[in-house]
Amino acid sequence: MTYDGATWSQHYDDDRGFRPLRDAERDLLTRHAPAPDGGRALELGCGTGELAVFLTELGYTVDAVDFAEGALTRAQKERAGAGRVRWLHLDIEHDDPAELSDGGYDLITLRLVFPFLHDRTRVLDSLAARLRPRGALVVITPVVATTPEERRHIALDEEEISLLAEGWSQVERLDAEGLTVLVMRGPTRDFAAVEKGRPEPQSVVGVCAVVTDGSGRVLLGRSTQGMWELPGGRIEAGESFQAAAVRELAEETGLRTHIGDAHLLTVLHDDRADVRRLSAVVRMSTWGGTLGLPEPHRFRRWEWHNLHALSGLGALFAPTAHALEAVWPGVLPGLPPVYSYPHAIMPPAVGGEPAEAVHLRQEMTERVIAGGWAPSVAVEDALRTVPRHRFTPESPVRLAYDADLAIVTSRDETGTAVSSVSAPWLQADMIEKLCLVPGMTVFEAGSGGYNAELLARVVGSTGRVVTVDLDPYVVQRTRRFTAETGSGQVTVLLGDGSQGVPGHMPRGGFDGCVITHNCWDIAPAWREQLAEGRYLVLPLDIHGYTRAIALQRHGDVLHARDWTYCEFVRDRGAAARSTPIIDLAGGELQLCHEDGTPPDPAGLEDALRGPRHELSTGVTVAGMESFETLQLYAATTLPAFCRLAGARPSALADLPYGADAAATVADGSLAYLTYVLVKEGETPEERRSEFIVHSVGPAGAELAERMAACVRSWDQHVRGTGYPQMTVHPAGTPDHELPTGHVLDKTSTRLVFQWPGSQHPAAPATAEAAVLAEAGGGR
Repeated sequence: MTYDGATWSQHYDDDRGFRPLRDAERDLLTRHAPAPDGGRALELGCGTGELAVFLTELGYTVDAVDFAEGALTRAQKERAGAGRVRWLHLDIEHDDPAELSDGGYDLITLRLVFPFLHDRTRVLDSLAARLRPRGALVVITPVVATTPEERRHIALDEEEISLLAEGWSQVERLDAEGLTVLVMRGPTRDFAAVEKGRPEPQSVVGVCAVVTDGSGRVLLGRSTQGMWELPGGRIEAGESFQAAAVRELAEETGLRTHIGDAHLLTVLHDDRADVRRLSAVVRMSTWGGTLGLPEPHRFRRWEWHNLHALSGLGALFAPTAHALEAVWPGVLPGLPPVYSYPHAIMPPAVGGEPAEAVHLRQEMTERVIAGGWAPSVAVEDALRTVPRHRFTPESPVRLAYDADLAIVTSRDETGTAVSSVSAPWLQADMIEKLCLVPGMTVFEAGSGGYNAELLARVVGSTGRVVTVDLDPYVVQRTRRFTAETGSGQVTVLLGDGSQGVPGHMPRGGFDGCVITHNCWDIAPAWREQLAEGRYLVLPLDIHGYTRAIALQRHGDVLHARDWTYCEFVRDRGAAARSTPIIDLAGGELQLCHEDGTPPDPAGLEDALRGPRHELSTGVTVAGMESFETLQLYAATTLPAFCRLAGARPSALADLPYGADAAATVADGSLAYLTYVLVKEGETPEERRSEFIVHSVGPAGAELAERMAACVRSWDQHVRGTGYPQMTVHPAGTPDHELPTGHVLDKTSTRLVFQWPGSQHPAAPATAEAAVLAEAGGGR
């Protein structure tokens, strides 16, 4: 029998209902799910609202949900006085859950509802994610053992009860006059790739059919052996991989597809005991029919699963786990290695996304636009159109559309992030800086897929994007996701981005180049492969401070046109450079020096244990006021500049743990810059903090004066004027050919900063003398 909203509405319109709430259930809920202060509950399948009202009596504020309008009509009529209940018309299995509380719930109840759900595991996982800490999910259900045979289709058997209770750290099973009550807390789901035993033949060739629904969820069957599996099986004599996938899909699920819609993705090879096993992964682009259970002796049921929840499913058949990871790299991390032989022809894009993703993407776009990061129609359209969640399948949809969140997609063996999908506002801002129009060709170094597809949307159907990454895993992942989701205009290459891609460069150069990893230097290839007058946008490291800068090419010189404060993962290619660090005080403090000659630490250990001096600058900033230009001003004008970092809590410096401060070192002495609150206020604008210079060592007072003079100079000449003019010249450019300004030398480039109020010659050797003169000091 099909249970839909119309059927149940008629059920309630006919003045029928469920079994009334009994005292035994009330007593169990009172004892095992008491309401905390401010407690909020979600009741699913609320019917006429009897349980919802009782939960308010326990102290909860309740969201009462039902997919039958007839139920809610009666509930609102019969429970008109229930002031702490919000009645919601929602199909929890299929609808967008936007109306549910963003703050989560202390209690979620499913009374006499669970057996009617089809995708039970998926619904349970989504509900578990909405529980607050120490919250409980309570399922009240009939069980087969105590239910008459004619009604056992609305009851759970013991295997279903066991599956329901999987993945919870605490499960209490109680009885309420024949109903089973499960009180579950602490979701702790994980997955494990498991085997069925040794295959019979000495050579096994099988197929895994990968099918997704209109919401992008993948179909898995719960086998009678207690594990989740993709549709599939052995290939019969003379049968192609694709034909076998089509046949197995129909035999096991009742779904049907044409062989032309079955696309061979890869063939996986591993050894199971003494048996060599080949598993073909076939991706279905379309299908039809009604999902059924044609082989109940092999499968208990089929369900559609969210990709981000696959890592919490428990037991997965090993070939299924490897096939899922082949289609969506990253959804099942930590699998043992297998050999993969990708098919040369990439399958077409496959559609499908949940309604939740649509509205979240629009909300994300509105936040980015409101922040001023996407002023053009082209970039706005790209944000509204490209499904970001499909490039981060291991993350819940809601996280994928956080406008301020960068999502880490790969880490090295130390746990350091090495690849990520950057925050949407920053991606929009960097794309805007490229000033693209339809038909252009863009180079991207550092892949991930989403940014490339945004670029592809902006340059249109006649444009092209070439993206390169040195990590084979990132390249594989990007190729898969752009194939699954993309425009077909993105070329993904394996290589070192610092070399560019000369073999793919259009005549005259790329119309735009964007680098999506932190850059200590600017690779010559990026300038050389960029068309005249066009833009290179990259996150440039300047003495440890990173800014996304738009650089316009004029011959061999790049001119900075726009700056944005940002952070990115570090470069890992041939041009990568680790930060030189000098440990002080047994590692309590560290001197970080990214550019120029490292400071001489001689005498600093004694200086740190001596007296510390403080010098007020007289310069204050309001709460939430940015002083990001001060960082760069100090970094590019102060001699012997470095950063002092607190590696762990220390009493030797007035520096918060994990923070760093602009610093300068000379003659066994150190000065560094902090700020302190000097005026309270009800709003951030009313609060004021003052910059304070701390110093140690025999020359500490002199260094403090220099740094204070730098802060005052910034306040007088730079503050409020924005970033400086900056030009980037090839290494080896003679000093006399450089414009006037402060020079920062890298390996491949010479950067010249022209700050307001500064009239310093270009030669680095004299820049220090000029700053000392401005500060009123000297050696």
